[in-house]
Amino acid sequence: MNANGVDRVGSATPADVLRLIRTGHARTRGDLQRLTGMARSTVAQRIDALTEHGLVVTGQDSVSSGGRPSSTLLFNHRAGLVLTADCGATHTRTAVFDLGLNVVAEEVSDLNIADGPVAVLDWLAARFTELLMTVGDEGQRVLAIGIGLPGPVEHATGKPVAPPIMPGWDGFDVPRYLQQTFPVPVLVDNDVNLMALGEAAIAYPHVSPLAFVKVGTGIGCGIITGGRVFHGAHGAAGDIGHIRVTDHHDVVCWCGNVGCLEAVAGGKALVANLRESGARTNGDVVDRVLAGDAAAVRAVRNAGREIGGVLAGLVSTINPAVIVLGGQIADAGQYLLAGVRETIYARSLPLGTRDLEVTRSRLADRAGITGAAMMTTEHVLAADSIDALLGAVR
Repeated sequence: MNANGVDRVGSATPADVLRLIRTGHARTRGDLQRLTGMARSTVAQRIDALTEHGLVVTGQDSVSSGGRPSSTLLFNHRAGLVLTADCGATHTRTAVFDLGLNVVAEEVSDLNIADGPVAVLDWLAARFTELLMTVGDEGQRVLAIGIGLPGPVEHATGKPVAPPIMPGWDGFDVPRYLQQTFPVPVLVDNDVNLMALGEAAIAYPHVSPLAFVKVGTGIGCGIITGGRVFHGAHGAAGDIGHIRVTDHHDVVCWCGNVGCLEAVAGGKALVANLRESGARTNGDVVDRVLAGDAAAVRAVRNAGREIGGVLAGLVSTINPAVIVLGGQIADAGQYLLAGVRETIYARSLPLGTRDLEVTRSRLADRAGITGAAMMTTEHVLAADSIDALLGAVR
């Protein structure tokens, strides 16, 4: 493979050609001939196939060094749409994106993931249909769906695996169920993996490894290395919420074990600790912290210390360049962050923390939906998908 991603000179597939146009490496047919070594007739065949399927359009004539000017080749990001959903424990963001990662339509709704897969997925299918109705004619070309779920997901199949806060979801075939309504590829991943993917691509495009820690009703971690999600063998990488923490052997977690980080420091635990002061939701906890309530500040900072203790082990294991905190509890400002930093720096070796950045998410509540769109468009525009769409033109 050469520097342009082509396996060998003269053999570029339509997907190779599209990638060169998308990345800006090739702007004219002449550029493609030069970069791929293909004959003019072969380049024309590739361009015709891509143009026929709406993936490439011709722009204004480019500046020529002499002779007939060449028309500029442009990637048509409006050639198709992807449907995305970032599902949390109690609310969901759904959106329609074009292939250039531009938001076409979007909404945020309350939705209880514990209602079960059939109720939730039927609701999602209905919301997708309604969003597409606002798009118009473009909405007829849906190419794929990307879903983030708040629990462990077997990446290869898209099936949740024993998710603690998702009763009835274990082993449910999410892709197959949604394909009854939308017969397109359906990709499913853990929500925090998608948050990490979105955050890394937009806010830290040249940083690796990156660890994104979501502190909401539960606690999870997504790890990005080399621009890609590290899933582990079966998709369980980053499940730090069920690591046992010290001094809490009497705290029973909803996963069935005792002393889990999530049961001690997650939003559900914080709400329980502050229930006497009127807290009923994660938002109530954050509001009390921002209002200066001493009990809430103390509870959130202590939660940060517990999370930091687990993350100190992560620092020693993968030596991340940056740790990003997201999720609703992270909206409590500097108090959670201060507790996390305090324990990480106290328990990690100097080499691991020398240049370590521990910070809040820049994308905030848009990290997950951004990551879902990226995962889905990358699948749509992958070589196998493009060549299959175009009938493997050679």
